[in-house]
Amino acid sequence: MKPIPIPPKPGQESVWDYPRPARWENINKQIKIICNGIVLASSNQAKRVIETSHPPTYYIPAKDIQMQYLVATSKKSWCEWKGKSSYYDVSIGEKYILSAAWSYCEPTLEFSQLKDHYSFYAGLMDECYVDGELVIPQPGDFYGGWITSDIVGPFKGEPGTFGW
Repeated sequence: MKPIPIPPKPGQESVWDYPRPARWENINKQIKIICNGIVLASSNQAKRVIETSHPPTYYIPAKDIQMQYLVATSKKSWCEWKGKSSYYDVSIGEKYILSAAWSYCEPTLEFSQLKDHYSFYAGLMDECYVDGELVIPQPGDFYGGWITSDIVGPFKGEPGTFGW
């Protein structure tokens, strides 16, 4: 069953107009992540990755993250376009969140600009913002996209929409 894209309104983007394979781009939006009452990350120099059917994922440079709260794990994954990634738990006070963030430790040449940048699962954080707007996490426990009011779907991972 092929999904029926929601027509974007002025100022909106449809995830069905995003490229495949994925592409990264610099953005000048404020990205902010709050976890257990701490501003875990805040950046105006993030990158976003866009891919057909997915809301954007945001990659924040390490210099804009409180790295002392990230705990490296042995978990790894591979993306045919982006390369090899490593996962990180987040430990802040009594809160410990498994595999809450990832980074492309060995990115492909096309995604080499993502090295030393980290992305976070919005659904595992207390709050994530893009330019002051609270994001909605992409459905599903595998995908890490951030949904804002300027993005329309349907989104990969939504139950009952399409069976990938």
